[in-house]
Amino acid sequence: MKKLFQKQRGFTQHHFDSGDVSDKFNVSFLSKKKSGAGFTLLEILLVVAAIGILAGIVIIAINPGKQLGDTRNAQRKVDVNTILNAVYQYSLDNNGYLPAAITTTDTAICLDTGTCTGLVELSGDLVPTYIVSMPVDPSLTATAGDTTGYTISKDATTGRVTITAPNAESGATINITR
Repeated sequence: MKKLFQKQRGFTQHHFDSGDVSDKFNVSFLSKKKSGAGFTLLEILLVVAAIGILAGIVIIAINPGKQLGDTRNAQRKVDVNTILNAVYQYSLDNNGYLPAAITTTDTAICLDTGTCTGLVELSGDLVPTYIVSMPVDPSLTATAGDTTGYTISKDATTGRVTITAPNAESGATINITR
């Protein structure tokens, strides 16, 4: 009988009156059920990789280096045309005479009336009457007295003037003769 009156030791199981444990406590994080919202790490990595591949293809297709070179060449064409128009406007206003500095030798055009030794100085004749300032090749960083990056010459027999952009990119030849 001694056994019957001894205290029992150990775990005592409790029973709840109604419902489940999850009804009384927030244990939703214990659920293994996937809700479907959000993306897995693998899905995110695949999307990032696809975007990277597409961006690479677009950059190669656009070829920014060539596009920038073409833009600078377009500016050179405008500059060459601007200088030639100014020279011919000068000629019209001066009874058909071209500026005296233009020779039959293809020579670089001086930027302004500074130190123009060995260059064709047109600024005194053309600026500001015919053009606001002498255009400068887009690939140059010219300072006072430097070349514009363009050359000028005239044909000895016909008197036609040729302006050339020797720094043209991508194998382009930019010159205008009139």
